[in-house]
Amino acid sequence: MRNFLLTIIIIFTSLILLGGCGKKEVQKVYPEGVRGVWLTNVDSDVLSSKKNIEDAVKLCKESGINAIFCVVWNKAVTMYPSKVMKDLFGVEIDTLYIGRDPLKELIEEAHKSGIKVFAWFEFGFSSSYNLNGGHLLEKKPHWKSLDSKGNLLKKNNFEWMNAFHPEVQEFMISLVTEVVRNYNVDGIQGDDRLPALPSEGGYDEFTVNLYKEAHNGAAPPVDSKDSAWVQWRADLLTAFLGRLYDSVKSVNKNCIVSMSPSVYPWSLEEYLQDWPLWVEKGYVELVCPQLYRYNIDAYRKVLNEAYNEQIPADKRNILYPGVLLKVGSYYPDEGFLHDMILANREKGITGEVFFFYEGLKKYPTFFDSKIYSDTIVFPDLLRD
Repeated sequence: MRNFLLTIIIIFTSLILLGGCGKKEVQKVYPEGVRGVWLTNVDSDVLSSKKNIEDAVKLCKESGINAIFCVVWNKAVTMYPSKVMKDLFGVEIDTLYIGRDPLKELIEEAHKSGIKVFAWFEFGFSSSYNLNGGHLLEKKPHWKSLDSKGNLLKKNNFEWMNAFHPEVQEFMISLVTEVVRNYNVDGIQGDDRLPALPSEGGYDEFTVNLYKEAHNGAAPPVDSKDSAWVQWRADLLTAFLGRLYDSVKSVNKNCIVSMSPSVYPWSLEEYLQDWPLWVEKGYVELVCPQLYRYNIDAYRKVLNEAYNEQIPADKRNILYPGVLLKVGSYYPDEGFLHDMILANREKGITGEVFFFYEGLKKYPTFFDSKIYSDTIVFPDLLRD
């Protein structure tokens, strides 16, 4: 019976892969000029009160920001009351926000100022950070991703769910569609953890059997960086993104599907993110690769590669680079910041998304002046 069920799952997954092969036409639902910031619940207290949200939206408006990418899923909890999480794990919302709905408050305040809101699922397929899987894998141990030694998959202190397991995938789709269904969000966004999995993973029983079924009984290579093994797993994540895209559109066809992956090909080699293929297939309507670099030559290099090699010419209008504005105690100097924006404009890219909101406060004379506005046109972000 167990082998029969496994075969059914494999056939179902194969049908999904085959069904996801066709290209989707990206809807041109927004013109030029996405000027965004990521809003986190780490190293920021914006979401801790309605007043802080109002102040943050005011600063965004004054700085020329027209899109806020607000975290809604981090540390294995949500920043909104979630029935999905309550039913599965008994945790309705991050305990910091009990009695409130920060996502609802932000959407209402941002929309008053003509600023669009994207729900950012920052934690993605990660289950915990230095918590041995955390409460998700304590409740659902069969959701674990394993490395080649049979250990819980861990990379850079993050532990991971098995992104290939049907239950895990359905869980993530349920979270995303819950937000799209219940909130007036303008879009959703995944990042370097959605859809993603460290390439050291994929050695759990389910994924190994899936691989064997597709390879005449042969086991996956022990070398996790084997190029064919990397691509096979990356293709599974691409198929998942196709399902996620369709699921979002089935709830709200106008909700934009946005992704912010790592820099390619590092994204593929390390986290199984073949995002140029996502773009080619039309599973992404806005792509904001994390071009986080610390000097202008390095920035221009990854920008040129993304623009010239990784995005088809007819889809370059969906590229808005992720620009590093603050991480820890680091801030780019104003000259470097200006040079990165000018490098984008030289490519005809009329916007970017800054990581992250708190960095805006460091550059009042830059954003609240013609230095920034002179390099950019200020049309509406989306058609109304």
